[in-house]
Amino acid sequence: MPARRRAFAVIAALVLLSLASLIVALAAGSLPVPVSELLAVLGGANRPSRPIILELRLPRALAGYTVGGLLAIAGCLMQVLLRNPLADPYVLGISGGAGVGALLAMLLGWAGAAVPGCAFLGALGAMLLVFALAHGEGVWTQTRLLLTGVVVATGCGAIVALILTLAPEQKVHGMLFWLMGDLSQAQQAWPAGLALGVCLFASLPLARDLNVLARGEALAQTLGVEAGRLRRQVYLIASLATASAVTTAGSIGFVGLVVPHLMRLSLGPASGNDQRLLLPAACLAGGSLLSLADTAARTVAAPLQLPVGMLTALIGVPLFLYLLRRSVRT
Repeated sequence: MPARRRAFAVIAALVLLSLASLIVALAAGSLPVPVSELLAVLGGANRPSRPIILELRLPRALAGYTVGGLLAIAGCLMQVLLRNPLADPYVLGISGGAGVGALLAMLLGWAGAAVPGCAFLGALGAMLLVFALAHGEGVWTQTRLLLTGVVVATGCGAIVALILTLAPEQKVHGMLFWLMGDLSQAQQAWPAGLALGVCLFASLPLARDLNVLARGEALAQTLGVEAGRLRRQVYLIASLATASAVTTAGSIGFVGLVVPHLMRLSLGPASGNDQRLLLPAACLAGGSLLSLADTAARTVAAPLQLPVGMLTALIGVPLFLYLLRRSVRT
């Protein structure tokens, strides 16, 4: 199959998968809703299931989809930025900073918008700290950025452990649930949706330069690409995407690590490394994956709800090991 036709078929299949994942998220639950009734409610009909669909399941489904898209975009950008296929959105300590901010708000007894607000401030603070320390007075390299991020993430992990140790017993459960990834408190999807739109439309114009940068900084400079400026832009976009995702749903791993690899494999060698195709494909696939994972998290052991981050890890670990083994063989 020609590369363009294959890429078009993959994108079309991902669009259909996105629609199917959202329909499943709205229909499945402790109270299953037939698809005919679901479509009637979405069309404006007043049915008994209308409050459940529109007030409970729809905001959560949209939030899960947008968070998955944000994590996938951040993963693609991080892997290009660091030229490392093992990079993921949490490698630079942004998730750790968000965790510190959110847990501090919980420890102080704040509720409502205070928890996601403090999580975003923590992520922003970690991003600025990593950026400042990695730049310093010397040259900003991928290795220096990666090592600085690992150090900051380790420090944030220590602070999180300290907060959990000092927290009252009745608050520890909610803190741990948030750290494992939780969409049950995502009552509004528009902040994450806005961030997804901003990140996607900000990164697509950079796709051509990213394709060149992925081949090496020397070649990029030869072709007129300002590598330093491009790295800063990519880092800011990836940081915004990660901070918005963590603010909305807590720490959810492996989506940003596995989805870019799956999309490169699906698009093929000709299109899999073209960021103009990889970014939108990863966005659709990441959204669908997290939406389906969250649906499973709230239905597998219903009425008990599992942390969605636990399910993504259970799915992501064997899948990534399979992809890693496949790449070694080839």
